[in-house]
Amino acid sequence: MNRAALEQHIRDTPVEGSPANMRAAFLALAQAGTVPDLPPQQDVGGCPGRWFGQGGKPIVWLHGGGYVFGGSDSHAAPAQALADLTGRAVFVPDYPLAPEHPWPAQLTAAKAVVDAIGSCDLVGDSAGGHLALNIALERMGLIGKLAVLSPNTDRSGQSTTRVRNTPRDLMNDDAQDRRLSDMALGHLPDDDPAASPLYADLSGLPPLLVTATTREVLLDDSLLLARNAAQQGATVTSMILPDLFHMWHLWPDATPQAIEILQSVAVHLGGAAGR
Repeated sequence: MNRAALEQHIRDTPVEGSPANMRAAFLALAQAGTVPDLPPQQDVGGCPGRWFGQGGKPIVWLHGGGYVFGGSDSHAAPAQALADLTGRAVFVPDYPLAPEHPWPAQLTAAKAVVDAIGSCDLVGDSAGGHLALNIALERMGLIGKLAVLSPNTDRSGQSTTRVRNTPRDLMNDDAQDRRLSDMALGHLPDDDPAASPLYADLSGLPPLLVTATTREVLLDDSLLLARNAAQQGATVTSMILPDLFHMWHLWPDATPQAIEILQSVAVHLGGAAGR
């Protein structure tokens, strides 16, 4: 599938309606193009999920989807690509979803996964990036390196990029982003560090890679995170790609930039030795 066909597929597959409808639509959306055969679900730390690849220091990928949809099935293609690029095993947990399971159910499940696996590297995209930041701050001794792809980091209004108010992102807009966030985090104050990691003490984060694109709603969330973490003394690498939409990495077979960013994640995390 080329980029034009992918963009049409996104337009033809709106993720809207009830949580159940959004989950079905997002899975259909994510599984455009080549999808690897899904390995069976396995339980890690009481949380189901799927392993992709094998060997090396484990990588845990916390999937995006606004905490309402997504899973190890929707993220199979990028997880398998990352496993192939690193020569390492990648585990994608199927953590509980909102609104049936509001925060901190996702945090509790993900911490149990990391505790069960032990020393690992952590990747998260979108809401999964928000989750990865919270995990890294609570499990500093277990997380070697951290990569967040277009993470949600701010509910308080600090993120004022014009993309927030301009319909340029095929995959997300400000209203949907807030609606999904409210389903999981709506009971928390917007400036609570658990809801908006920009307010957290980021000085203890492991070496951090932050990626985003210039056209997406979460551009400022990513830029502000990189700035705040660097100012607080964390080691930060940022990569901002032009002219792409949110969660572009879901389709590594459709956009060369998806492979480019996954290669950057692989370099940041290191190869099979995790170095």
